[in-house]
Amino acid sequence: MSKPYLQIIIGSTRPGRRGAAVGNWFHDLVIRDDRFGVELIDLAEVGLPLLDEPLPPGRGPYTQEHTWRWSRTISAGEAYVFVVPEYNHSYNAATKNALDFLGEEWRNKPVGFVGYGGIAAGARAVQALTPVVAALGMIPLTQAVHIPGINRVVSAGGPFKSEDRLDASATKMLDDLFRWAAEGGSLRRAATE
Repeated sequence: MSKPYLQIIIGSTRPGRRGAAVGNWFHDLVIRDDRFGVELIDLAEVGLPLLDEPLPPGRGPYTQEHTWRWSRTISAGEAYVFVVPEYNHSYNAATKNALDFLGEEWRNKPVGFVGYGGIAAGARAVQALTPVVAALGMIPLTQAVHIPGINRVVSAGGPFKSEDRLDASATKMLDDLFRWAAEGGSLRRAATE
């Protein structure tokens, strides 16, 4: 049996962001875990414009080349983890935009979250994202990784300084994600046979 393919999506695109360091930490942890094939996707590099398709996903063919590229990228994933900052008691616009571009590509796939911020540790971002991914037909995990005081564990341009508590939380989320990805992959394969 092949490893489920996990895509880690760094949601923040702003200059000086901490998301790239957090995403790299999580990516390295997944590689050491060795249960997944893994890809790190940085929305700052993907460069999606604000949603510019004339029809909503699922109602018509895509018309923009960047949408087709995004669709092909996301279609390869069997599970996802969004690394998201908390902005103004919610998640950031680039993450919402990336989700809104697609429809069927997300459906019936598990999704986890690594949220980060100040005292709330990205919890409100994760809480706000959960109904959005559920509306897209994704399977949101109840276990998430929450990183409080982000400036304490990573400085601008610096590496992420992990803590045992965060590694343990991430590993628990990967346990759940692996179970869902393995079971969901079997169901999706059976449906196409």
